[in-house]
Amino acid sequence: MPYEPTTNFVDSDDVDLGKKLVTKDYLLEVYGTILENSPASGLVVTPELWAMGNGFFTGKLGTNTGTVATPVGVFGGGTNWKQVSASFVHTAAVKTDGTLWVWGNPGEGQLGTNDTTPERTIPVTTFAGGNDWKSVSCGFRHTAAIKTDGSLWVWGKNSDFAQLGTNDTTNRNTPVTTFAGGNNWKQVKCGQYHTAAIKTDGSLWVWGSNGGGWLGINAGGTRSTPVTTFAGGNDWKQVSAGGGNTAAIKTDGSLWIWGTNNGGRLGANIASNFADKNTPLTTFAGGTNWKSVECGSGLNAAIKTDGSLWIWGRNDVGALGINLPAGGDRRTPVTTFAGGNNWKQISGGSSYCMAIKTDGTLWGWGNNSAADSARTGNLGINLAVDPITPVTTFAGGNNWKSVSAGEGNTQAIKSVDYI
Repeated sequence: MPYEPTTNFVDSDDVDLGKKLVTKDYLLEVYGTILENSPASGLVVTPELWAMGNGFFTGKLGTNTGTVATPVGVFGGGTNWKQVSASFVHTAAVKTDGTLWVWGNPGEGQLGTNDTTPERTIPVTTFAGGNDWKSVSCGFRHTAAIKTDGSLWVWGKNSDFAQLGTNDTTNRNTPVTTFAGGNNWKQVKCGQYHTAAIKTDGSLWVWGSNGGGWLGINAGGTRSTPVTTFAGGNDWKQVSAGGGNTAAIKTDGSLWIWGTNNGGRLGANIASNFADKNTPLTTFAGGTNWKSVECGSGLNAAIKTDGSLWIWGRNDVGALGINLPAGGDRRTPVTTFAGGNNWKQISGGSSYCMAIKTDGTLWGWGNNSAADSARTGNLGINLAVDPITPVTTFAGGNNWKSVSAGEGNTQAIKSVDYI
């Protein structure tokens, strides 16, 4: 159980500050090694960044081990992780001190470490270094990140679909800026072979592969430099790119989606699996109360402002969590079997999902079975089964802060827990 403070903090003027959380880094700075090396003190620190799933061959778990079927702390340790992004062969994360860390397979340069080390099984910093990183996103084999000054940096594979947006098809093993440049980037999301980003002025930009209309530009062909979608406008709030399509929410709360419709993943109630859309359209559910959206591989999920969770697309191995095994695709948004109005965050992986509720519990469903060795253990439930309804991880607890589902591996951040 997380420790619940019973005494409020009071400042030097006897003003009641309420109950406060104190980070491990702060305690170590103030009390030195006393807390770190004194078991007798009764202090137990829960590592903040946890990993689960298949880490063989790529080291993408960052645990310096192979497959783990229950959540374990990454080898880098520490309790100052801010944001994490998991993908097919690598993972990247930003710490609260602004440093950017990467691990997994360097492959086509997706780690940005400027070397050819076979794999990194523990977190390392990128070649660019620095402590001014704000957020990061991992694609299939490429990475993008935004600095605190608003500049957008990319690295990794670029030779197939120009997903780096650098006006060429050259792979990069060190971070470089996109062809668009500028210091007004607000959010970036890497898909499988394409990238999408929103500027501070609310404009939405896309580049990379346009197969199946992923870019939403009402035209075919790969784009090697950032371009705006056909919908245009300066009212985009949040975007997500996945394995075959893109989705975004406007400032008015409306949800828009475009790209491949295989399995009904556009949620537009279009029967044909081949009715791809290369311009943004709203889902069948409509409405202006959408809060966040996430694209997975073959499925999409979104949370409304009332806390309800909606999901649609392919239901391979129970990936939609609607109490149906393989099959039962949904081409309009439906709620999961768990229902409820207390969902905080959702992340879609390859045929599975992970989500956090407002009470801090972590839930998962879909592909987790030993029958698929590439995804064994990614739900962290310590069982070789594929849950078709949401279940909590083996680690339990109610102090989960954020989660990222990749391709057979999951990374999640906990709040600091002292006992």
